[in-house]
Amino acid sequence: MPILSPDMIDREFLRGFVKIYTLWRVSKSEVYGVKIIEEMRDLGFRVSPGTLYPILHTLLEEKDVTMTRQVVKGKVRKFYRATPKGRKEAKEVIERLSFLLRRIR
Repeated sequence: MPILSPDMIDREFLRGFVKIYTLWRVSKSEVYGVKIIEEMRDLGFRVSPGTLYPILHTLLEEKDVTMTRQVVKGKVRKFYRATPKGRKEAKEVIERLSFLLRRIR
């Protein structure tokens, strides 16, 4: 699968994909930001920290995620996890998106 960068896809669509994936990902297990960037790269999305971290901060403000700091191999990492509200929202967004994709195929 080719890498999707902001040059190839509208920036707002890319941000939406990143937000949906991020909310889904943190609803599955606790994760740090760089790991999300790596996973999205493996899925064909080139996501920069400048795209991901503002989304994570928005999700924090919206109370969809919580953040804790942990020391890993001598480095302090911020780990994100979905709140019950965030898990519910992720489920609803994915259900609606799945319905929409079935309709347009």
